[in-house]
Parts: sequence; structure tokens; C-alpha cells
Amino acid sequence: MSEITLKVRKREIGKNTAKKLRSKGLIPGIFYSKDVEPVPIIAEPKSLRPIVHTSETKIIKLQIEPESKEYTCILKDLQIDPIKDTIAHFDLFGIHEGTKLTVEVPIVLKGQSIGVKEGGTLQQNLSKVKVKCLPDKIPSHFEVDISNLKIGKAIHISDIQSEGIEFELAPETVIVACLAPRVSAR
Repeated sequence: MSEITLKVRKREIGKNTAKKLRSKGLIPGIFYSKDVEPVPIIAEPKSLRPIVHTSETKIIKLQIEPESKEYTCILKDLQIDPIKDTIAHFDLFGIHEGTKLTVEVPIVLKGQSIGVKEGGTLQQNLSKVKVKCLPDKIPSHFEVDISNLKIGKAIHISDIQSEGIEFELAPETVIVACLAPRVSAR
């Protein structure tokens, strides 16, 4: 699991305040944790890119200016402006050693399916999966090898081997399948 440092500033709260910050190109957010009062924060869009636009889950070392204390957290939620396709708001959640948490972990497909080479169609049903685990067990992503995936076969949640990780979905949930080619009726 990779770590990244994020520097943010405290901000005032209020709907109009958030709009004003967005118009200046800043992104409002909130940091919350079980032992800390929620802290309204703002961040530069550039500093959020490595956290948001990635195929990996990252541990964030949060520095809230002007404080000198550093918090360990994860990106818990993200709101995207549907018109501008930009980040409208983000939530960071503080994590603590020894306490399990629920996070979404990306699924990365590796290899080329035998079934696709034979004319089948690859259908990926899940690109992320929710898991519950201790902070030190959070995987950056799950790598699923599809090289041996034949037409009519699928890879399920139960096929992912990870010690100390509980999946939120049922073991029989399909991650990816290779579907038979469609035959057109003439």
C-alpha cells in the first residue's frame, strides 16, 4: 500500500462559502475520525489528483495547516460535479491501528483471455470491491489474472485469495466473465 502526503487548510463552513471556494479553483472537503471533531478543509485540485485519479487505494498522511499534527486517513467519499466533471467535494476518514475499516479496493485485470482470442467477449462486472480489514492489510488493488478465462467461464470474489480481508459481497459474485459470441439471425 502506497502512502501520499496531502497538505490542506482549514476553511469556514457554509453553502455560499463552498461555492466561493470552488469559484476560486479550490475544492472543499471534510476530515473526520472517531476521536477528532470533523474539520472542514480545502485543497488544491492538483494535490488531490494522485489520490483520486489512480487505480490504487492509498493511505493519506494529512497535514492540516496551520497545525503541525499529521493524521493518517483514506479517501472515503468523493462528489463529482455532473456538468463540469470536476471534484466538487471530498471526505477523508481517519484510520487507527487495530481498528478494522471498510474501503473500496480497485480490481485490475491482467493478461489476455483465451476466450477473447477465440471470439468471446470480456465482461467486467466489478472494477472495485468493498472490503473490511485492518489498515495495515489494505491492498492497493486486487490483480485478477484472466489469461485462462475461457468462453462461458467467470472469475468470482471467492477466487481472490487475501488473508485478513473480509469481502462485503457474496463469494459467488462475478468479477469478470467471458461471454460467447453473439450469432446473428439472418
